[in-house]
Amino acid sequence: MASALPSLSSTSSSLLHHNFTSNSNGLNKSKGFLVFAQKKTKKIRKIILKEDVDLLGKKGELIDVRAGFYRNFLHPTGKAQIVTPQLLKEMRVEEDRIDAEKRRVKEEAQQLAQIFETVGAFKVKRKGGKGKLIFGSVTAQDLVDIIKAQLQREVDKRVVELPEIRETGEYVAELKLHPEVTAKVRVNVFAN
Repeated sequence: MASALPSLSSTSSSLLHHNFTSNSNGLNKSKGFLVFAQKKTKKIRKIILKEDVDLLGKKGELIDVRAGFYRNFLHPTGKAQIVTPQLLKEMRVEEDRIDAEKRRVKEEAQQLAQIFETVGAFKVKRKGGKGKLIFGSVTAQDLVDIIKAQLQREVDKRVVELPEIRETGEYVAELKLHPEVTAKVRVNVFAN
């Protein structure tokens, strides 16, 4: 009986097969009832995360989740929002604004690095000891103070990478002004 049934096409959702026989009263009586159905489809929703969600993604990511997960957890807690064309447009505008800001900050860091590298050497005077030794050492804060005095530029001491300086001489310090921009400055240490 199964070989006589037509094959299912990918577009049909179900196929019903009835066998009827008529009895003496003229009533139809069913001999068999056979049902073929396709699998239940998974319901997926495209969402944008409003905040970081563990094991799912970071704020602003566009992801696909099951409808029940969105309906029962993400939406009630306010952690996600369904994607709409208007929301996608706003996201693109925001991403463009953030990219422009990042480019501007990088360009400013490159200009500042060029200024630091063209200045020459920063001179540091310390009380001298025996030979080339000096009392104490030259720290990142000392270099920041000298830069502020000579160039009137504010620099955070956490961006200054300075070798250990305990003797007179010339040293090279690195100023990490941006993740992609580093300025190398020379530091001359003199004893009084």
